[in-house]
Amino acid sequence: MTPFGALEWQIAWRYLRSRRRETFVSVISTLSLIGIALGVATLIIVMAVMNGFRAELFNKILGVSGHVLLQPIDGPLTDFRAVSDRIEKVRGVAMAVPFVEGQALVSGKVGSSGALVRGLAQQDFDKLTFVSDRLLLGNPDTFGTSKGIMIGSRLAASLGVSLGDSIQLINPDGAVTPFGVTPRIESYPIQGIFEIGMSEYDSSFIYMPLEEAQYYFNQEDRVSAIEVFIDDPDNVDRLRPLIETAAARPLFLIDWRQRNRTFFSALVVERNVMFIILTLIILVATLNVISGMIMLVKEKTRDIAILRTIGAGRASIMRVFLIVGLSIGVVGTLIGFVLGTTIALNIEALRQAVSSLLRTELFSPELYFLSKMPADMDSTQTTAVVAMALILSLLATIYPAWKAAKTDPVDALKAE
Repeated sequence: MTPFGALEWQIAWRYLRSRRRETFVSVISTLSLIGIALGVATLIIVMAVMNGFRAELFNKILGVSGHVLLQPIDGPLTDFRAVSDRIEKVRGVAMAVPFVEGQALVSGKVGSSGALVRGLAQQDFDKLTFVSDRLLLGNPDTFGTSKGIMIGSRLAASLGVSLGDSIQLINPDGAVTPFGVTPRIESYPIQGIFEIGMSEYDSSFIYMPLEEAQYYFNQEDRVSAIEVFIDDPDNVDRLRPLIETAAARPLFLIDWRQRNRTFFSALVVERNVMFIILTLIILVATLNVISGMIMLVKEKTRDIAILRTIGAGRASIMRVFLIVGLSIGVVGTLIGFVLGTTIALNIEALRQAVSSLLRTELFSPELYFLSKMPADMDSTQTTAVVAMALILSLLATIYPAWKAAKTDPVDALKAE
């Protein structure tokens, strides 16, 4: 017979089809195919969600907080505008944003909450497009033209306020009087409501004009720090000394990896562990392929003996059973790939549908930080999953096929 020729494929196809006497073997083969398909699909979906989760958090955290934080060492940062202008001239730096930051208690119509207040100049807020382009209500051009502030959508909802309403900010470190420090209580109108898509920011961030923030936090003519945004976050090591030189004054530099090391390291560990655990699903399915193939070989002992007596070689018999086992693996992998890709590309729509059907929240923003379930399929990882499933299917088929090829036709016919 021609290697992997039409006759070998025809015999393999006959062995794959179910007969009444071989129903149990066929059931095991079907379960093996389903197991491989589910394993591949699950692995593709989980890896896509993990990648999307990391990418979304990465973009949102660095889109708001910047890549390098510069804090003063020797004295107040009063020359912040000159320093930021020099840093922005460094090749690879997108922008440098001076800001005043402090915590305050914010009170609205129906409640109160803690908030992180950040003061920015109008020109810097316009450059921070990650926030200014995500306004649900209001016009970003009005920021800094009056006393108005911008707040997150979840914070606005918890306070029961909307565009045009006023909220009160309470700062315990207020004005110094002969009787001591008195809390500073100021009322600010809401000029805009933004939604970044990360619950931690949407529920606690307030943007205020720089001059107002300097007055409110007793930092006249100075800022708390400068955030530097660079074009490529992976080039932070190369740009750190250039930024430090351009600043031309003692500053303490912290990059995004140092600020978020524990968080992003935990995500990497979780993704790797999930990959290993879910790979076991595919491994268990391929073990079912081995058991099903061994049972098939025992069922077809007489057929193997007849094929050998009419001239079929051991290599040909081995190829027939390799085709049988690999067909299960290939079909299961393809089904899993299509199923996993389809679900991964529509994961948010499916989540909303299931949440609506079950009337429950499957992806709570308060627990997972993001308001939508992300998915980012990586072609390299998907290819690795498919290749791994095919290789495991091949390895699971080799022993039963070799066992079939070793069958002695004389002993087999005597047994019959």
